[in-house]
Amino acid sequence: MEKDKENPIGTYLRVERKKAGLTQQEFALRSGLGLRFIRDLEQGKTTVRLDKVNQALEMFGSMAIPGNKPRKGDPK
Repeated sequence: MEKDKENPIGTYLRVERKKAGLTQQEFALRSGLGLRFIRDLEQGKTTVRLDKVNQALEMFGSMAIPGNKPRKGDPK
């Protein structure tokens, strides 16, 4: 499994899931996604389907949208 050290979406979902008092299994059931997908996403797997990512983010009123990745030296 390809992983990225910094995965803001996976981190966001893990934090929000825990705030909501949900286990990964409960979150998977409520979101209609597989437990393995939730685990992979939270652990930083970089090759995931965007439609499923958005399905997970929808649980917390969020959505992944295209954007440019900031480069070193670019103003914020």
